[in-house]
Amino acid sequence: MLGTQIRPARPDDVERIGRFLSGLSLQTRTLRFFTGFSRPAASMVRVLLSLDERRDALVATLDGEIIGHAMSYRGGTADVEIAVVVTDQWQGLGLGPRLIDTLLLRAAVRGATTVGMDVLGENRRALRMIRRQWPDATMKVASGSVEVTAMINRTPVFAE
Repeated sequence: MLGTQIRPARPDDVERIGRFLSGLSLQTRTLRFFTGFSRPAASMVRVLLSLDERRDALVATLDGEIIGHAMSYRGGTADVEIAVVVTDQWQGLGLGPRLIDTLLLRAAVRGATTVGMDVLGENRRALRMIRRQWPDATMKVASGSVEVTAMINRTPVFAE
């Protein structure tokens, strides 16, 4: 993962996030957004880059291009709900866990103690990772997705 950088999303990432989303495979788009799309809507891009008192968003970059995105939203069934997606070429190499660790550390600093995730039931890789890293997580199946709730650990969940 030499050369990758994780940083907060910025308003000037609009074109980069659009390219990133367009470059995801249909399967990856579906696993992350629960639907396939050919081109990301401008409203989706705005939400993915929003940072305020309730939302946080991080991007992983390589040579100036976005290769991963993670976001959190305060509220819902847990203190913070998260969602992560990594470009197909970088999946399975530890970038998603790095994004999650950074996002959860930022959330914990703001007082969050629980994390929630909605994972498509067919996303076996994500569900295996959750079971490994949060063995005490609560998982509830609802309409083809798995609602996960776990405790946030202030130390990194994922060891490199």
